[in-house]
Amino acid sequence: MVEQLQIRDVRVILTAPDGVNLVIVKIETNEPGLYGLGCATFTQRHHAVATAVEQYLKPFLIGKDPRRIEDIWQTSMVSGYWRNGPVLNNAVSGVDMALWDIKGKMSNQPVYELFGGKLREAAAIYRHADGRDPQEVEDNVRAFMEQGCRYVRCQLGGYGGQGHKLHQPDHVLPGAYFDPDAYVRSVPRMFDHLRDRLGFEIELLHDIHERIVPIEAVRLAKQLEEHRLFFLEDALPPEHLDWFRHIRGQCATPIAMGELFVHSAEWMPLVTERLIDFIRCHISAIGGLTPAKKLGTVCEAFGIRTAWHGPPDLSPVGQAANLHLDLSSPNFGVQEWSALSERMHEVFPGSPTIRNGYAYVNEKPGLGVDIDEQKAALYPCHDVLPAWTLSRIPDGSPSRP
Repeated sequence: MVEQLQIRDVRVILTAPDGVNLVIVKIETNEPGLYGLGCATFTQRHHAVATAVEQYLKPFLIGKDPRRIEDIWQTSMVSGYWRNGPVLNNAVSGVDMALWDIKGKMSNQPVYELFGGKLREAAAIYRHADGRDPQEVEDNVRAFMEQGCRYVRCQLGGYGGQGHKLHQPDHVLPGAYFDPDAYVRSVPRMFDHLRDRLGFEIELLHDIHERIVPIEAVRLAKQLEEHRLFFLEDALPPEHLDWFRHIRGQCATPIAMGELFVHSAEWMPLVTERLIDFIRCHISAIGGLTPAKKLGTVCEAFGIRTAWHGPPDLSPVGQAANLHLDLSSPNFGVQEWSALSERMHEVFPGSPTIRNGYAYVNEKPGLGVDIDEQKAALYPCHDVLPAWTLSRIPDGSPSRP
């Protein structure tokens, strides 16, 4: 070991093995062969995150001791004076996860050991099943059940539904159109079908994806109470958090929230007033493992479980970070999971694996995931904005994605 350990270089690796833009931060030290990887993926604004890391955080970090994770996180967050937002938070997250990866490698332990050790051997996962009609949704749920999965999110035609007849005015602008009224009518019918055919031994979930007005979210949560969902996900956007009081006051449907959160002022009232049951922040969007570990501990004190965001726009490094928290957190609930392709495993050796409805990390030091930079370069990122974020309702006005 060198006499004075320092950060020697900070690099950003952009890659898209499955067509989804991923942002990886690699921190190299002056100890030969000692480096760490972190996930900084903000897939819709990947160039902005890369610029924040390379132009601002890199010169700030060179020469610092990588073992001083808390100090680096605190000073990085305020080094630009204005703070909190998905671009900066993801940039800081890439650094933060990489430092935890380095610390685990230095101690020759997986990161979960640095968090107090395992409370469970693997993390229960939930998968996503949608379909053109309730029967197709049922078929897809059964397919996951046959794989051993006990938690399934059910969507009729994706988020907001599909195939609804749209009554539109002339000359509407292009967009991803959906009918929120038709959507909210279709969801209870779907769960009527699923519970009738599948019973209550399988845990079912649903994601509103913040697509309806608040009073409809209240009504839908009440209608779904009889179906005993494991949770109802993202019922409201961050701008309408006060409406969670109305949902909680009128029904006992469990609520999960947090996918779009970037600041503690958004989640703390929901936690301290016990207005939600699961916190599901995107770990890189709130700044990495350091703040996520603290958030999980706060939630534990208020009886709220974790269900960290785990979409396709999350690298295997980010998936591993989620799992190290899941394994070591007493208030873990369930982990959202998107399957990793063979290509992804080739680009990211050591990626987490799933068996019989559970996700596993390997026992390697640090986060346990590496990157093959030559293979990563074979899958460049693209610069086309995703169409699904351009949501519109029948009259042509823009809506929540």
